[in-house]
Amino acid sequence: MDKISNLKKEIINTLDSNKALDIVSIDLEGKSSMADFMIIASGTSSRHIQSLSEQVFEKFKNNGVQNCKIEGKDSNDWKLVDGIDLIVHIFNPEKRKFYELEKMWSELMPKEKVIIWKIYLKIYYYFYL
Repeated sequence: MDKISNLKKEIINTLDSNKALDIVSIDLEGKSSMADFMIIASGTSSRHIQSLSEQVFEKFKNNGVQNCKIEGKDSNDWKLVDGIDLIVHIFNPEKRKFYELEKMWSELMPKEKVIIWKIYLKIYYYFYL
């Protein structure tokens, strides 16, 4: 877990030094088996969001995270960088407010809500990405 905590700090520092806005880290332990942490940040434009996602992706690769990937490559206002044990969402501020991931994942979630959220994400990926 120390390796993941250190990587989390490095990702947050990368986002911060590259002018990401409103960076939030959420501990997913006991809430989800998909990852240990989620980081949410905002970018100021589609180019900024793209650049941030590519920099986070490179940090994962440089730290030996195998099979990491960027989801939402065709989206201008949202990217997800899947670092296996650490997930990074980068939104434009309007989309971030719409999805309210901080609120959803900061609360203790019953399993039913987690299942519904996973189904929603699969449908969203299928139709919009």
